Amino acid sequence: MQELVADVFARNCASRRTLESVTGKWGVLALVALREGAYRFNALRRRVDGVSEKMLAQTLQTLERDGLVHREVLATIPARVEYTLTPLGAEIAEQLRVLVELLEAKVPQVTEAQADYDARKK
Repeated sequence: MQELVADVFARNCASRRTLESVTGKWGVLALVALREGAYRFNALRRRVDGVSEKMLAQTLQTLERDGLVHREVLATIPARVEYTLTPLGAEIAEQLRVLVELLEAKVPQVTEAQADYDARKK
């Protein structure tokens, strides 16, 4: 049996599809938010400000399919659903957290670069 070699640069590689779901705007934000702990759907939607119910549901479903998010239906009345990170999801979310914190720290430099670029384009 031939060993599968992942290559994100290859058009049909499964790693590319996972990269797309993880690095999409809502995927990054959902994963980093779930680092904080378990969230119910509406609480996560409030945490990820601006995401629609439909987009969050699709994002969570994709991340669950990829093995990054665990969805648990709690036997309560009414039934509750909680989302948590799997060990794989936690590992990936930690790397995303580092990227998010770097981007947040560099906002002044990005803003300055944007202003300089815009001034040159006028």
